[in-house]
Amino acid sequence: MFRDVVDGDAVGEEASISLRIELGTDTLLGPGKAALLGGIRETGSIAAAGRRMGMSYKRAWYLIDTLNKAFREPLVTASRGGKTGGVTQLTPMGDEILDCYQRMERLTLTAVAVELELLGTLMKPTVA
Repeated sequence: MFRDVVDGDAVGEEASISLRIELGTDTLLGPGKAALLGGIRETGSIAAAGRRMGMSYKRAWYLIDTLNKAFREPLVTASRGGKTGGVTQLTPMGDEILDCYQRMERLTLTAVAVELELLGTLMKPTVA
């Protein structure tokens, strides 16, 4: 999107959209859970992925448990550590779900880009 400054006011604020998918009646897959899955993919740790997001381990584990229960197969597996620590990783299903969500997110942004920019131009200016 764009942002210009006219007489100290920001013009053309950025409008954004986020994708939230209802998985049944009580589970959502949105940017937060997708970021958590991505963090686990990158770090190999639920705790590290949660810390990156400013989230407690308990909250991160709860969100992963919710996702694991929503699909036919778990998205994340974790094993307790020994000398080298635990191993946490996305399962093939977890990789597939995260990749699918990211593709849908890109398609959504592409589909509404023009309208988002228009909304941004119509927003009230803010003082910079």
